[in-house]
Amino acid sequence: MRFYNNSHPYYCGIDLHARLLYVCIIDSKGEVVAHKKIGASKDDLLLILEPYIGNVIVGVECMHCWYWVSDWCAELGIDFILGHALYMKAIHGGKTKNDKVDSFKIATLLRGGNFPIAYDYPSEMRATRDLLRRRMKIVRHGAILKGHVVNTNSQYNLPATELNLKNISARQKLREQYQDPIVQRNIDLDMALLDCYAKELAQVEWFIEKQAKNHNPVYLELLKTVPGIGKILSLTILYEIGDISRFESVQKFASYSRLVKCKAESAGKTYGTNGNKIGNAHLKWAFSEAAVLYLRGNDKARNYLNRLQKRMSKAKALSALAHKLGRCVYFMLKNKTVFDEQRFLKG
Repeated sequence: MRFYNNSHPYYCGIDLHARLLYVCIIDSKGEVVAHKKIGASKDDLLLILEPYIGNVIVGVECMHCWYWVSDWCAELGIDFILGHALYMKAIHGGKTKNDKVDSFKIATLLRGGNFPIAYDYPSEMRATRDLLRRRMKIVRHGAILKGHVVNTNSQYNLPATELNLKNISARQKLREQYQDPIVQRNIDLDMALLDCYAKELAQVEWFIEKQAKNHNPVYLELLKTVPGIGKILSLTILYEIGDISRFESVQKFASYSRLVKCKAESAGKTYGTNGNKIGNAHLKWAFSEAAVLYLRGNDKARNYLNRLQKRMSKAKALSALAHKLGRCVYFMLKNKTVFDEQRFLKG
């Protein structure tokens, strides 16, 4: 956990909502100089912040509508800091909780050096990252639709289909598989959605890859040198990392990627795990998927996994392989070097 601890003449805490803001500005002594509810507009925010521009730091909690505040502060040269939502527990406790109290707590955390920092993702890459995440949700919904076909076959005691529903021809065959017209209409709905998804996702993937070649072609090409990391995984890792230099060490990167186990200790005793959901779930998925794909048709990798399984279970061995891939990617991007399988499997 990192805290913001720079000193400023004034500290502004904003309790952020989609349509309104509660703004609190305190001075270096902790005295409130402005405390007001305003509309979520640049003009209203400028009106309250204008006297302090150049001497104020603005802090908000990380939630879905922080983008515009960050960009607006960047335009005016105002120092901006983003608060980690899961670490900002100090604003959620207390006997009384409301927007006014929360904004004051945020400003106080800033002044006291207790404001937990989240990554202010670069504005030029945010929209592409959001589009890539949206693509993942649609792909997962497509998997649910394919699962519905399997469940329907089980319901009516029909043989399991061996068709690959990624292919148009396979989806067409399913439009004539069921005798009951109502059941067939149900499956037709699945196929119609899958047809639409296949068409749109192909275009979206092409578009995202084109953006990646403009944003960071070096990262993209380096990631593709890792066996098991193809187009989608390389795009996911690229956009979820943003800039590898924001991680001071490989340990911090592995922690952010959820590749290490959490541990809770007190007075020399271990109390299980804590904070398992802190970190980037998309990177966790990407490296876990990459570990499985890395093993496909790779005898050297399988031998390495077998060596790991002599000391741990298969699940832990796969997690260890994912962790190793994450560490490898960190140093590849940091040093701008391609994947070296011989060095990777040496350990």
